Amino acid sequence: MRVPRVRIAGPAPEGRFDRRLLAPMMVGTILNPINTAIIAVALTPIGIALGAPASETVWLVSSLYLATAIGQPLVGRLVDVFGVRPLFLLGAALVTVAGAIGLFAPESRDSVWWLVAARVILGLGTCAGYPAAMHLIRAEADRTGLASPAGILTLLSVTTQTVAVIAPALGGLLIGAWGWRATFAVNIPLGLASLLLGALFFPRRTGLEPAPEDRPRIDGIGIVLFAVAMLSLLVFLQNLSPALLWLPAVAAVAGAGFVWWERRTPDPFIDVRVLSGNVPLLLSYVRSLLTATISYTFVYGFTQWLEDGRALSPTAAGLVLLPVFATGVAVAITFGRRPEVVWKLLVGSTAQLIAGVLVLFMTGSSPIWFLVLAMLILGIPQGLNNLAIQNSLYFQAEPDRIASSAGLLRTFFYLGAIVSAVIYGNAYGARASTAGLHVLGWVVVGIALVFLLITVLDRSLARIGKDTPSAGR
Repeated sequence: MRVPRVRIAGPAPEGRFDRRLLAPMMVGTILNPINTAIIAVALTPIGIALGAPASETVWLVSSLYLATAIGQPLVGRLVDVFGVRPLFLLGAALVTVAGAIGLFAPESRDSVWWLVAARVILGLGTCAGYPAAMHLIRAEADRTGLASPAGILTLLSVTTQTVAVIAPALGGLLIGAWGWRATFAVNIPLGLASLLLGALFFPRRTGLEPAPEDRPRIDGIGIVLFAVAMLSLLVFLQNLSPALLWLPAVAAVAGAGFVWWERRTPDPFIDVRVLSGNVPLLLSYVRSLLTATISYTFVYGFTQWLEDGRALSPTAAGLVLLPVFATGVAVAITFGRRPEVVWKLLVGSTAQLIAGVLVLFMTGSSPIWFLVLAMLILGIPQGLNNLAIQNSLYFQAEPDRIASSAGLLRTFFYLGAIVSAVIYGNAYGARASTAGLHVLGWVVVGIALVFLLITVLDRSLARIGKDTPSAGR
């Protein structure tokens, strides 16, 4: 039984997407990428101010990854069950609290752990934005009868990509003006803005969530088993060591227990019975992992080589990398309103393959134009793949589980980010050498070939976006 929509900001317009939803959706969606990227420029100032070594400040990055990877599908499931508004407002409140903890944490040797706690809270708080947005887009498509909201999905993708570009520069400006605490304090106005906009414009009911009397029980056992499996795996991947080999064993046992339990409980946290039968959705998750692995390998691993192997200054290295993001945004804007995905994925995977091959020919004396050319080519999948994967998930996921499916997509994305750190960390060793870069090139070529193969073999992609009216207007 579906509950009709109840709005506090007047009736929704007939026949088109309610654009009053866009502001809270965009603000909520940027909270995670801005905090993922902004911390990169704050690690050194925080370490100097608190006297904390790199082995401790690195947890400021890892803690948000871990909280987000586990929290996204959990919060997404809660959105599916309880609706967008309460979870979005709770997430915004957590973001505000985390910003305040970072702003007022004492400045002492052990205060880095206060900041790690703030980042965990921040990670959980930012988990609501993307699942809530996908839930609302699906609900609006059902309400208006416009099955392919390509324009809105493009806006979501472009917004997150743009924020990822400007966040490091913004962090540098904030630190220069007010110190490292500003990178936490910025979450106070962002969180308050999310609270205000969500309260004003988000509906109390969308029609996708069940009525209160029909709500399923929350699968606490499934959530715990999933969290244990993911936490064990992610911690091991970030700290590869023979002494931690027990962690993947724990992950395997918890994962097996999770699958066993989810197949038998009537209201599973993640319905593995449906998921195992939805091969196209599973392949979208795999593509998200592979895309993130390639993207983060380039963004971080290639940047290290530019400074060590090519002897560029940090500023020059950043400028060489800029075409990746600029091209990605331009490509997404240009082609985003077309709902078809198969050609986007084929072009994107081919561009990944070409970029990997170009890396194999790079040396310490490679001309700048050659490096920029490789980045321009890499920007094509940066724009096309993320957009196409997001559009694919929209059509492949069960409507009543769209938020949890979107959250699980982000889990795979962050798993790819962590896998990339393992790859370039082991390829380089003590310093980012050209030989290590060539290893990364071969890895990228291999991953791109796998991506291309599973895309060519996935015939279901050809049906997505065909003969569907667009809500992107």
